[in-house]
Amino acid sequence: MAAKILPVVKLATKVTIAGGALYVAYGSGLLGSSEQGSVALGKAKAAIPPAVQEWMKYFGLEAQLPTIPTVEFSPVQAWNSGVRKTISTLSEAPTNVVGYTNQGFQYMKDLTK
Repeated sequence: MAAKILPVVKLATKVTIAGGALYVAYGSGLLGSSEQGSVALGKAKAAIPPAVQEWMKYFGLEAQLPTIPTVEFSPVQAWNSGVRKTISTLSEAPTNVVGYTNQGFQYMKDLTK
């Protein structure tokens, strides 16, 4: 009996953990727009160091955490520049293919002379 129930309990546990993680990610704005993601990242940067300090005091560890480096990175700008570059590359692809094809034909002609 227990051998039949154990796989069901394992599956239910995994589904519950995955659903909880998805719920928390959606609630914190990680699955929203890039602006919501930036806000969630700022909240995480503000909340994690105090939580780690509290756990270190709880377990009796006396170590000094290194400071978090400040990186001037905007996910919004990175996303937009990536989208622009991808669309630009796709729009230039037919012209580039024609140019590379002509270069290949010219190379083959030069080899056969």
